[in-house]
Amino acid sequence: MFRSAFAAPLALAVAACVPASNAPVASASKAEKHPEARLYDASLDASMAVDAALERAAGRNVNALVVMGANWCHDSRAFAGWSETPRFAAMLAQRFELVFINVGMPQTGDGHNLHIAKRFGIEELEGTPTVLVIAPDGNVLNGDTAKTWRDTASRSEDAVFEELAAFPLPAR
Repeated sequence: MFRSAFAAPLALAVAACVPASNAPVASASKAEKHPEARLYDASLDASMAVDAALERAAGRNVNALVVMGANWCHDSRAFAGWSETPRFAAMLAQRFELVFINVGMPQTGDGHNLHIAKRFGIEELEGTPTVLVIAPDGNVLNGDTAKTWRDTASRSEDAVFEELAAFPLPAR
């Protein structure tokens, strides 16, 4: 049997993309279908993009939504795909300044833009995507749940929508 030198690192990376719990995951035939998109641009200047999103968020009095993921990860692609649906796009446009940051494969030592996570108090990415809700003043509003999005592909559309929509807008 042929075994690629990339098989083990890829298996580790994909494993880090899914839930770490022992909770059962629905089989593909039973799982709700989710859209996918590849919005994690490796050429993007992540620091400038985050700074610009925070500036726009302050100007509009909304929160920034910083999604740190990768195009190889089905959970990252699922989050990006949901963001492009009409239902999500309308809610996100009203409540957030959204930016997608490519983090490469941090689980295998090939991480990119990890300084963004550290800037907001995340010392290590345990999986992708890691999703930060950041107030216009730079305070992270979901430090306790930012790392829990690595199971996005197995969540229902309503669960993803409701969790994002529950974040309050900044006080005026």
